[in-house]
Amino acid sequence: MNAHSTPVLAIDSLRVEYPLANGSVFTAVENASLVIQPGEIHALVGESGAGKTTIGNTVMGLLEKPGRIASGSIRIDGKAFDATKGSAAGIVLGRDVGAIFQDPMTSLNPLFTIEDQLMEAMRFHLKLDKAAASARALELLESVGIPEPRRRLKAYPHQLSGGQRQRVVIAAALSCNPKLVVADEPTTALDVSVQSQILKLLRDLADSRGIGILLVTHNMGVVAQIADRVTIMHRGKVIETGSTQEVLRHPKATYARALIGAVPRIDQRLDRFPVLGDEGKGRAEEARAELRAKAERQEAGVDEAPILSVENLCVDYTTSGWLPGSAGHRFRAVDGVSFSVRSGEVFGLVGESGCGKTTIANVVSGLVRPTAGRVTYRGQSIAGEGATHRVGPLRQAIQMIFQDPYSSLNSRMRIGSILSEPILFYRLAGSRAEAESDVARLIEAVGLEVDAAQRFPHAFSGGQRQRLSIARALGARPKLIVCDEPTSSLDVSVQAQILNLLKDLRDATGLTLLLISHDLAVVRQMCDRVAVMRQGQIVEQAESETLFENPQHPYTQELLSLVPTLDRIRGETQAA
Repeated sequence: MNAHSTPVLAIDSLRVEYPLANGSVFTAVENASLVIQPGEIHALVGESGAGKTTIGNTVMGLLEKPGRIASGSIRIDGKAFDATKGSAAGIVLGRDVGAIFQDPMTSLNPLFTIEDQLMEAMRFHLKLDKAAASARALELLESVGIPEPRRRLKAYPHQLSGGQRQRVVIAAALSCNPKLVVADEPTTALDVSVQSQILKLLRDLADSRGIGILLVTHNMGVVAQIADRVTIMHRGKVIETGSTQEVLRHPKATYARALIGAVPRIDQRLDRFPVLGDEGKGRAEEARAELRAKAERQEAGVDEAPILSVENLCVDYTTSGWLPGSAGHRFRAVDGVSFSVRSGEVFGLVGESGCGKTTIANVVSGLVRPTAGRVTYRGQSIAGEGATHRVGPLRQAIQMIFQDPYSSLNSRMRIGSILSEPILFYRLAGSRAEAESDVARLIEAVGLEVDAAQRFPHAFSGGQRQRLSIARALGARPKLIVCDEPTSSLDVSVQAQILNLLKDLRDATGLTLLLISHDLAVVRQMCDRVAVMRQGQIVEQAESETLFENPQHPYTQELLSLVPTLDRIRGETQAA
């Protein structure tokens, strides 16, 4: 990295504003500055809504109207950014600036194959013929660790897991060898093994090709592992900036110290997650207390028998052939899985992307029918052999928090209507006014303002949408919540609040959680027992403390060794 070379990105005193209907102005970014040299990875860190994604979108010319650059300047590879055009002369998005977006499902076109989408930019920008572009697409999928890459080229986005879709998005961003890559939460949907591959890939690209990377993330372990410099933001302002070692080891700002202190630990289990400053108190804490009280009135007692049993579960997916009469492909996603979840415990499922975790969650929730085996809830078959139709109390008892906060909320409904829907459907409120009161408590309980009820999902950041998805699941007052990566989109401070809330509800009411996560630090802190999955099968199952302190299976040992932590900071590792 040459300090005297032209920066691939230089932001100076940037201010981004959103005019409001009442004539006032909301300042999303205020007086922000940062510089990225060729071959440098600069991490932009902060809570949800801090302005990180706004800066990334502005650099890519994707700032949504009525957002505007009020003052300051941006230069990409030395070329001035024109705020009126949303671009810099001679700089082309997709060729010179690569984009890795937070949500892989909405980043890919559901109507085109993976091959078509990877080839498009290369044929347009690099002028490759179809054969060369196809060969390059295959190389890209191999480089980002997609299993069976040749077959995946012909697949559609919905046929891939969340982690696999994110790897495709990363491959697309790198397809034209850009000078700058804006990576907005690039490893959010990835398990630790794939995350390690992707981070190494990004680091190698920066080192070997001189690509500058603006890494927008809330994962401090990722920052420690690959970033050269860090900028911490809070409420649109830069709080602290410097080298990774300097900021993570010796933060000067009070907020920076609190943010770093809230990172979940994998080396020991704590009773509660630390939260930033006074967050989690005041109205939010009062709302959570009211939710606990209401849940207690709903729960008559806790049954000692397992609340959920999964017995020899198998799930096959069959894709149709490409031509009429041709044979389809059969894939076994879950192969003979068995486990039970005791009433009132938190049971964790971990493993690589595509190992079958989400498929099991979908079977338990009634969204997928198993090929063999069965699932029982309190002795009653709900999926597979002898299953009955889910009605009334059974549907209410099992709720799900989905992995993707963007597609799990109806974009045409206001938040108030989304949250009141299960309350009214299950007749948990005596009147619409009481339902609105319950909605207000739910919104406050997940750390948002009550006026969020009047807004649509697009008005919220990814982390805020996930909080609302969690509020919706809690609104039905369930006995079992299937949590599919419930905090993957949340920054560490909000994650701490939400997980503390789930712990409180579990302690007060006997609420049972089936927690699916690739964040092993969260699993260590939350779960009583853990099952490790690989290629559709459970390879190890044990009490949480036993598994983390003394893992038996080589695959479990490998997963734990790959977890990025603040104990291993990039500069220090190199020096050692």
